[in-house]
Amino acid sequence: MPKACANLTLLFTELPMSERFGAARSAGFDTVEILFPYDMPAPEIRRLLEINDLTLALINCPPPNYADGPRGFAAVPGAEERFRKDFRRTLRYAEALGAKFIHIMAGVAEGPEAEAAMIDNLRWAAAEAPDQALTIEPINRVDMPGYFLADYDLASRILDAVAAPNLGLQFDAYHAHRITGDVMGVWEKMRHRVTHVQVGGFPGRHEPVACDIDYPAFFTRLDRDGYQGWVSGEYHPAGRTEEGLGWIRF
Repeated sequence: MPKACANLTLLFTELPMSERFGAARSAGFDTVEILFPYDMPAPEIRRLLEINDLTLALINCPPPNYADGPRGFAAVPGAEERFRKDFRRTLRYAEALGAKFIHIMAGVAEGPEAEAAMIDNLRWAAAEAPDQALTIEPINRVDMPGYFLADYDLASRILDAVAAPNLGLQFDAYHAHRITGDVMGVWEKMRHRVTHVQVGGFPGRHEPVACDIDYPAFFTRLDRDGYQGWVSGEYHPAGRTEEGLGWIRF
């Protein structure tokens, strides 16, 4: 199985954020991701990563936590200055924390103008940070109403148009199932673009076990296809986090 990663925004939430790093390490993870780390000073997060010998896989753009605001601005016509300001702040965090990926969120928008805005913004971001790996992720519109990037053909079209070596696809099997009902089919079509994988059960978005998605088969497929990246648990534990981590041993 590829390398397991713990999403500290959703896992170990029975603990304060400062204690989740140690809990992840004790549970067997050596890599974590934090969707929105901006409520903690970067030096403190860096210290917690270092003392627990953890790598930071990914953070999201834009700050702050999207629960308090729009779901990104990359595809929002007229929001280019906001997008650039947010991206630069995220980039400073990524550089300070050694984050391998920045996930750029599209926001709520629709139509050809939104697609053109997202392409232009991604071209700018990829050129602004040529040494930073970036991702985009299709997200279903049940969980995130109105989200622009909710289609894999659209994601492919955008990636081809931007054509930046540091921009790839973030593949969330939960979203892939909710959008298409065919995780394996979407993986087959998109796997050459994928640089980061996330998993969660369906329905309920709990542990990736005993659910409508055949995760043992999916993990086997990742191995067969030679996927070398991380597989991050991005889900809401049904109980205590430690009780549901059997999936990392597939």
